[in-house]
Amino acid sequence: MTDLKPARRRSTDTDLHAVQVAFDVEAAVLEAVRRAAFENNLSNSDQIRSLLGLAMSGCPKRPRLTVTLAPEDYEALATRYELSAEDHLAIKERVTQELIDFARQRGDA
Repeated sequence: MTDLKPARRRSTDTDLHAVQVAFDVEAAVLEAVRRAAFENNLSNSDQIRSLLGLAMSGCPKRPRLTVTLAPEDYEALATRYELSAEDHLAIKERVTQELIDFARQRGDA
């Protein structure tokens, strides 16, 4: 029987079987993994995979920071930056600049 799925779906079928696993550990373990990941320029996930001797994706990851913003967070940021709370892109740009300024003040950028 012929596989009728589009090529892009066939190539990701193995990805559909991957399951994210969370580990409940004490703070010292969490800190050790995060610190090692930072020192090795890896994501936390890749650091764990490295420790376990598992293969890591050869694809470079985009360096980025993430934060979850609720509607009330957008309201607070809109007030802070004197923008409309609906202007998510402008708020994102201002937050990005604030993060860059933070790194520069610390001497990290």
